[in-house]
Amino acid sequence: MNTNNRSKAIFLNGGIGRILCAIPAIEKYQQESGDEDFIVVIEGKCNILDGHPTLDSKVYDSMHKNLFHTHVKNRDIISPEPYRVWEYFNQKCNLSQAFDIILNDKGVRELNKPKLYLSKEEKISADKILQECKDKIKAEKYVIFQPFGRAIQQIDQSFVDKSNRSLDFSNFKRLIHKFHKEKYGVIVMSDFGIELKDEGYEMEVAQPEKIDLRIWASLIEKVDHFIGCDSVGQHFAYAVGTPSTVITGATYPENTTYPDKEGVNVVDLGQNDRHYDPIRITFDERISRHNENLMLMTPEIEDYVIDTIMGRQEDE
Repeated sequence: MNTNNRSKAIFLNGGIGRILCAIPAIEKYQQESGDEDFIVVIEGKCNILDGHPTLDSKVYDSMHKNLFHTHVKNRDIISPEPYRVWEYFNQKCNLSQAFDIILNDKGVRELNKPKLYLSKEEKISADKILQECKDKIKAEKYVIFQPFGRAIQQIDQSFVDKSNRSLDFSNFKRLIHKFHKEKYGVIVMSDFGIELKDEGYEMEVAQPEKIDLRIWASLIEKVDHFIGCDSVGQHFAYAVGTPSTVITGATYPENTTYPDKEGVNVVDLGQNDRHYDPIRITFDERISRHNENLMLMTPEIEDYVIDTIMGRQEDE
């Protein structure tokens, strides 16, 4: 129970996936704390809680006019940092559970999936975009492929991700070829267009542009499979129940994804040589350099990824 008479203002920062992962812990706080007047402040713009039946009315972005004097000044501020939770940096819990430990102090426990409440307009928009992709591709099945995380940078024709979460560009391109051989159409989830026209693909590769992330979540719900790196798309796939393949390298699956959950297949490229990168605790360039090649795949690993998606091979 909340023994302090002041209600809380829970400040959240970081990417959309991180904020999505906080939802189950905030729901538990609402159910268990006795704090009826808490609020949630998103440090930036974020609509991921839109439509939530009990939390939507409590959410403000940090640019809300007169936010401090009207809503924050008479509340205690909590700024949960899951990366600084002992259970997290020792691989005892995932991101949602780390938020729960901070907000509710109940230890590591099972939590509900984060849930998105998509509007009819968002679902119809996703239907329209998906149909446009299908009209171009004409495949038997469809996969959404998110190769890059939010830290990706393009330098000339190369891509660099200092967080070491993104796929290598060469692996990404070859996996598309292998999906096409299986008659899977590929829809790329990316913040920017990727030049692929000279790759000799059997089908067109769809790259919808300027799509709101909530509509991406609806698109992921409607396709046959999601594949991607440790980024927001895999959290969407888990939330909406779409079978997914998550490729990890520098980050631990126990922390960042859902290796024990039905429908989630994790290909952990870093399991034999990864050093934990203490992001948001310290900066250690030595570790970052050590981990920078963990996301590279051999052709055999690429084949393993495809085989597991096609159901031809049990997880090793």
